[in-house]
Amino acid sequence: SLAVLQALEDGLKKADADPSVKAVMICGENGKFSAGADIRGFSSPKRHGVSLGPIVSLIESSEKPVVAAIEGVALGGGLEVVLGCHYRIAHVKARMGLPEVTIGLLPGAEGTQRLPRLIGVPAALDMITTGKHIPATEALKLGLVDEIVEENTIEAAIRLANKV
Repeated sequence: SLAVLQALEDGLKKADADPSVKAVMICGENGKFSAGADIRGFSSPKRHGVSLGPIVSLIESSEKPVVAAIEGVALGGGLEVVLGCHYRIAHVKARMGLPEVTIGLLPGAEGTQRLPRLIGVPAALDMITTGKHIPATEALKLGLVDEIVEENTIEAAIRLANKV
């Protein structure tokens, strides 16, 4: 939603400007990182203001480490946010993917560029063209996430952020 995008932008800019902030952790609510965009919004008139691509670039260009704490699902735009982060921790039951291709859309926030850089072209092409969701264990093997945990993902992400 526009509110989430604006909150991400505002939070990142505030964290980058605050010398007392040493790292940033991004998480979702209610056991889900993000299921991506609400497709009902695609048919509405052109939105003004923030869009996901520049927010992901803002995350990626942060001088402070940004850690994603992935619980539940990180799909579509949610996975693209994850791809902009410097580090990624996922709960063992988390799933990730770019399912928008199954309804005829391509990932629109540079996920098609960031994913191959992270996991290689063959694995990225498979995810991008099939829309399949991969479990955290496979994401770890591919290099999509840095660590998987069975415990509290947010606490693990905070520990990693403090370490780096």
